[in-house]
Parts: sequence; structure tokens; C-alpha cells
Amino acid sequence: MTQPFELPDFYLAYPARLNPHLEEAREHSKRWARDRGMLEGSGVWEASDLDAHDYALLCAYTHPDCDGPALSLVTDWYVWVFFFDDHFLEVYKKPQDREGGKAYLDRLAAFMPMDLSDGFPEPTNPVEAGLADLWARTVPSMSLGWRERFAESTENLLNESDWELANINAERVANPVEYIEMRRKVGGAPWSAGLIEYAAGAEIPAALADSRPLRVLKETFSDAVHLRNDLFSYQREIEEEGELSNGVLVLETFLGCTTQEAADAVNDLLTSRIHQFENTALTELGPLFAARGTDPQGAADTLAYVKGLQDWQSGGHEWHMRSSRYMNGAGDAADGDGALFSMTPVGLGTSASDLVRSIGVGAPMRARSHSHIPFQRVGPSRLPEFEMPYALKLSPHLDHARDHVAAWAHRMGILEAQPGMPGSDVWDEERLRRIDLPLCSAGIHPDATEEGLDLTSDWLAWGTYGDDYFPVVYGNARDLAGARACNERLSLFMPLDDVHATPVPATGLERGLADLWARTAGPMEPEGRRTFRTAVEDMTASWLWELDNQAQNRIPDPVDYIEMRRRTFGSDMTMSLSRLGHGRQVPPEIYRTGPMRSLENAAQDYACLLNDVFSYQKEIEFEGEVHNGLLVVQSFFNCDYPTALRIIDDLMKSRMRQFQHVAANELPVLYDDFALDADARAVLDGYVEELENWLSGILNWHHGCKRYKEAELLEDRAGITRWLPPAPSGLGVSAARLRLPGWEPTGPSPRPTGPSPRPTGPATRSTGPSTGSGGPATRLSGPSTRAVPHMAS
Repeated sequence: MTQPFELPDFYLAYPARLNPHLEEAREHSKRWARDRGMLEGSGVWEASDLDAHDYALLCAYTHPDCDGPALSLVTDWYVWVFFFDDHFLEVYKKPQDREGGKAYLDRLAAFMPMDLSDGFPEPTNPVEAGLADLWARTVPSMSLGWRERFAESTENLLNESDWELANINAERVANPVEYIEMRRKVGGAPWSAGLIEYAAGAEIPAALADSRPLRVLKETFSDAVHLRNDLFSYQREIEEEGELSNGVLVLETFLGCTTQEAADAVNDLLTSRIHQFENTALTELGPLFAARGTDPQGAADTLAYVKGLQDWQSGGHEWHMRSSRYMNGAGDAADGDGALFSMTPVGLGTSASDLVRSIGVGAPMRARSHSHIPFQRVGPSRLPEFEMPYALKLSPHLDHARDHVAAWAHRMGILEAQPGMPGSDVWDEERLRRIDLPLCSAGIHPDATEEGLDLTSDWLAWGTYGDDYFPVVYGNARDLAGARACNERLSLFMPLDDVHATPVPATGLERGLADLWARTAGPMEPEGRRTFRTAVEDMTASWLWELDNQAQNRIPDPVDYIEMRRRTFGSDMTMSLSRLGHGRQVPPEIYRTGPMRSLENAAQDYACLLNDVFSYQKEIEFEGEVHNGLLVVQSFFNCDYPTALRIIDDLMKSRMRQFQHVAANELPVLYDDFALDADARAVLDGYVEELENWLSGILNWHHGCKRYKEAELLEDRAGITRWLPPAPSGLGVSAARLRLPGWEPTGPSPRPTGPSPRPTGPATRSTGPSTGSGGPATRLSGPSTRAVPHMAS
């Protein structure tokens, strides 16, 4: 069969190694599969299928250092998960039996009890029989924390097969962001990460499991595994099985390009995710160990886990190159059995010979991500025709809120310099009124009471001020330690018991948070306070992430950027508040479901990218930022500004369509699945309307505030230079200049102006120069707090 594209050159930083207990695992896994009923008579596999797939070889490559019994057990897990995938395809996906598939998936959770003494139901098929046996053999040597995490990963893997089936039924191809998020669950790599802990004998310390570095390591590992699998499995999934969940098809559809170009783009994204993995391991784990007080054993276990993730990447690639399950004979003529490219040495243990070439594959992308020249002249931001299907509503209390927030900011002390903090007078009343955050509040919360709108406006002002304050006070001085100390103190002003029991505030940032916390968290129940405080802490921690990237002069990886952007924009905090406002009418597990997260993430991404479009000139030319979606796209695709704008505009439109699709098609099914009563359905329908107001209100604010126009940016720059010392001159001082907000080179630096090397879909008509956007010398993208008044009224 003719292959649809030639496999690209892969970035492989670590050579694959083979476990010496391979044959033991092969023999054991075949006996085990036959005993569970997975082979002859199953209607899914014959023994020849299992031999051809050779999952023991996969596990021997991905777990090269474990002993024989551990390798056999891990191999059994992989036999089970691949059998499940093929069984679900034959029994439920092909007939498109969603109701039967859901009942089948719901029952599997009973075969993963936290306490083995609870027992198992009687298995009714090979999948249930296999899961019961594997769970009983694995969990005795693992902690309760691992059991909970692994059970969750397994349930995600099983249950999100329902999402794939729903997309097949709707004949719908996901957009890139949606696909990456959902693929992590249905693809199973987070599940594989749990088995790495078992095979390495190194559990992640509980105190580190929920941290950003460990989350990013697992997610980058997962994305890389899935994207690599998409390249190898495209022909089988798309041409033979009729699947729609494949990254190559997703980019082929989104970019409107050829299959080969989409495959190359998927490989670029795979490379970028591995670079993110490496950057996180090298730059974030050490500070994390120090911050959490991790003991030597905990640090060693974590590093062993990271090594296990690296081994899996290399070994998984080697197996894909050999397994008959996948397309792996493209490119130059294959060797005699069609298993490997002729340009790759044949035989076990030869992957290291190609290491230099494979490492070089990722070099251009890595260089681009660290070689951005700040403060380049880019001209006024260009605005496309934004897609906004929701009508704007405005609160009648807008004028009052404008006066209130100015008075509140004065009382909190955020409109003046902070004691002993050079450059901390980032705002004055004129700038606050020009930003006009109450206009945003009035649009996202049009039905608020006067008091409620005031509280919303105050939260917006505090979050936006903090997002400005950190880069100016700590970023320009490269004072990362000071920034972390400041961030740690902020949690002291959000006590969980007595909301007024806070230290004496030392800055306006602390004073403002203490005031807002008392007014907002006071009426909340304890669980609500914990949830809300976590959301605020996630937002403020994202400011540190930005400072770390700025210090490295590193343009973020596209996926990491999208996911962290929701936090820097304050979106997670906003929606946490809104959900708390729904009280007990909606079961909390509703908000953890795929459809609800998909709805919220689509809305957040539209608003975040909207802000990036308006603020492009402000951030790139006037602030020297590296955190802007347009710049991220330019770096990733090596394209110019207009091309990046078309891609971002297409992505915004696809996120809006996803929001509408989930609201119209997936939420009604979710309501039925959870048997929600009329009151709960009405609350969630109202939540969708709140998000619609949130989207239209944010767009209106960007058009209406005086923050993004070039004339206002120049005026802000003139105001900043009044307190700046003279710029250093002479050889060797350019780095010092880069710390000065508003400093600009004497001439524009060269920028790529050629066409994108990848097709980017139909062009979006631009409306010309920006009619809005700009601001002080630091990046400011105000979080929305649509639902705060629900908690206060």
C-alpha cells in the first residue's frame, strides 16, 4: 500500500536501550493474554496478531532497566491497554454504539478498588478479567497516592474513548488545542507515566506530585508520545479505520495544507514538546526541590522518574520503527523485512549511531526560541474581523464603578511608589482611568449590583496591577528571588479560617489582596475558600513563569504558552469564582468532565488570544516581551507577523466554534449522563450565558479602553523615561539597556518577512492599523472576575 507521506527526521536526544529480559516477557505475555481470553475466539486478536505487535519489545525498549518479573507485569498492562483499544473499536466505535460504550466504560472503574479487600465484580469479558488481574498484582507495592493517580489516569484513558466516539458520530475533526488536551487522556501516555514509577521503583514524592514542573514533565512526555504515534499510525487510523483523532489530520484540516506538510508540522510540534521537557527538567526541578524541602531520597526518586520518561521516549520511537502495527517503511528503501529505514543502522543497540544527526534536527527551533531581539519596531497592531456572535450588554452602574475603583486604588496604595522599591510607581490615577477596567467589568457582569460591580472592578484592577508590577519591579532587575519571596507572602493574605487574620501589609499589592479576600471569601464555605485561593495562587505563580522565561530570553513552547496564558490572564480564577457561585445545585464532578473543561478552555483561549492580537505592538515593541501568541507562532513556524496573525485568527475562530459546539451538542448529553434535575440544568445554562457575556465584554473593553493605541503607547513611554536614569553607553552595556522599560534600539532589527514554510490556511482580512491597545512598560492583561459579585451579594 502506498504511504500517504514520508516520515520526517525525528529529534532523538537519547539512544534506545533494550532490556535483557525480553524473551521472558514475550513468553509470559502470550500465556497471560490467552488465559484472559484475548486471543483465539475473542473476535479481536489471534496469537499471530499479538506476535506481530510485539508489546514485549515495546516494554523492553521503554523500560530497559527493570527486572524480569517487573517487565512481564508492565508488558501485561500494555497488552491489556492495546487489546482494550482494539476491542472498543470493534464492539462500539465501528457500530457507533455510544450508549453501549458508555455503560461498558462505566463498569471498568469497579475493577480498580483502592483497597483490595473490597474485591472485584465478576468479569464478563477479557478487558474486565485482565484489569482485575493486573490491579491485584500491581497495587500492593504502591502507595495510596499512586493508586489514586494511576486509577484516575486509567479512567481518563477509558472514559475519553467516549469523546472519540462522539466526534466520529458528529464527523468532526478537533482543532489543535482541543486535540492536544483530549489526546492526553484518550492516548494513555499519562497512564504510561504511572507505570514508569512502578518499573523504576521510584514514586514521585506526594509533596511534588501537583507542582508545575512535574505536571509539565508528564504533559510534555504525553504530548510527544502521542504526536509520534500519530505520525506512525496515520495510515492505519485514517485510511483503514476511519478515525478522526489524529494530529496529522487535525493540522492538515486546520492549516489547509498537504498531508506531508501537516506531518512535518506535527514533527515540529513533537520536537518543541521535547525541548520543553528538557528545559523544565534542567531549570525548574532544582528550584522546586529547594522550595519544597525535598530530601535526597525524594530528589533521587524524582530524577529516576525523569530518566524513565526519557527512556520511554527513545524506546517508544524504536518500537514504532519495528512494529508491524504502524507505518514505518517510508523514505528511502527499507531493509529486507521492511522494519527500518535503510539510512538507519540495522540491529539491536544501533540507535546511538544516529544520535548526532537526530539531535541536530531540533537545533534551528531551539535557536529561534532563544534568539529573539526585544524592542523591535513592529508598527501598530493589526486587527482582523473578530468573530463575536454574542451581543454586548453593559451594567448601568459603570460610571459609579469607575469612580469607586480609582478611590479604592488610592486607599490600597497601588497608585504610588512602594517603600524601598525602585521603579514601583507603575500606575497613577490617569493610567488607571485610561485602562478603564470597570468597562470590562460592566460587560462581563452586566447584571451585577452596584456593590458587585465595584468588587469585580477591584479584582480586575488588583490582578492587572500585579501583572504590571512584577515585570517592572522584579523583571527589569532580574530579581527572581525577590519575585518568589513576594509571591509566597501573597498567600498569607488569603487565610482559610479567619479571613481577616493577615499580617500587616507591606505593599499596595498585599493591602489590596487582603481587602479583596475579606470581601470575597468571607461568605464562602471552607472548601470554596481553598478552591478559590488555589486559583489565585495559580495566577500569581504564572507571573513567576513569565519572569523565568524573560530571564532566559526564551519564547515559550506553543502548548505551554496556551495553557499558562489562561493563568496569566486570570481566567482560571474567574471561572473558579463563577463555579462557586452555583452553590450545591450542580455536582462538583460536573466541572471536571471533558465537555465542561472544553467549554471553559475554548472561551479562555479566545479571550487570551484576542488580548495578544490587540497588545502585540505594546508587548513586542514597547515592553520587550516574549509572551505573546503571535510571537510564539512566528517562532514556531519561522514566519512573519501577517502570517502569524492569520494563524492566530483562524485558531480564535476555531475556539469560538468549539465553544458553540460544546454548548449546543455536548452539554445536553452531559446533563443526561449525570441525570441532572431542572434546577441544575438551568444553573449550567446560565453559566454558558455568563461565558457569552464574558467574551463579548472583553472584546468591547479592548476596543474601548485607551491602552493599545500607538499614540498612547508613546505617551506612556515618555512618562516612564521621566524617572529612568540615563541609558549606559559604550561597549558591553547592551544587556543593561534591555532592562530599561521603554528603551528601544536606534533602528529596527531585521525580522523574517518571507512567507511561512507551511501553508497557513485562507488569509483573514485585516481592518488596518489597530484602533486600540497599549499601556505601561510591562505586560498587562487583566483577568476577568465575572462571578465575584455572586459571592458577595
